[in-house]
Amino acid sequence: MRMLLPDAREHLSDDDLDTAYAWPDWPAPTPWLRANMVSTIDGAARAPDGLSGGISTEGDRRVFGRLRGLADVVLAGAGTVRAENYQAARPKPDFVERRRAAGLGDVPPMAVLSRSLELDLTAPIYRDVAVRTIVITAGASDPQARRAVAEVCDVIVAGDDEVDLAMALEALHERGLHRVHAEGGPTLLGEIAALDLLDELLLTVSPMLAGGGYADGSPVPRILAGSVLDGAPAALRLHHVLEDDGSLFLSYRRP
Repeated sequence: MRMLLPDAREHLSDDDLDTAYAWPDWPAPTPWLRANMVSTIDGAARAPDGLSGGISTEGDRRVFGRLRGLADVVLAGAGTVRAENYQAARPKPDFVERRRAAGLGDVPPMAVLSRSLELDLTAPIYRDVAVRTIVITAGASDPQARRAVAEVCDVIVAGDDEVDLAMALEALHERGLHRVHAEGGPTLLGEIAALDLLDELLLTVSPMLAGGGYADGSPVPRILAGSVLDGAPAALRLHHVLEDDGSLFLSYRRP
């Protein structure tokens, strides 16, 4: 893996990647929300099976593993967690010492957004964890379901009829979880952008084409979906460009 911008560098080590993807003002607890997504050259966010793994690459998986290491919390929608069979983060020797020095736990907790609370609480993401998963829901969710979730997870109620993302982020910040690493899916990322909550977009562009549709007739999903972005198109500032075997790793930040 090499860096193309802002400085040309060859053969990036893991430490080099950690520097490239360092959070602003690390280790000071500055609130920051970054989203990490992968797409094909023509913008598809999923392979024909509906999962992102089919368009991921070895370099993408390497970067993905480093990104969680210094995050305070990993945020994802319940649908993505279910579809991608999410696993909780595990302590990594590379990060434990640095996390402790910054006053963090050994691993970042998962924060799962769910309005309905229709969750498989036997899944590893809720049971087989080093730190309790956080489930964020709305006040209108079923009280009995909330009690069941609270037996194995920490529950945050943010908003009344629907989950209020701004309130959810504030609740995470109040827990000392300021560096929020969002992993999608597209509906969640679309809402984050629409609410002007996105500080940084990390985009892996895989050297693949999806075309206008898949063989089963399903549409090609993009990395953002659902919510309307006021004032679109909105400008972001290019922060860095990395490359590995034809894949590009782009970081865009608020102007």
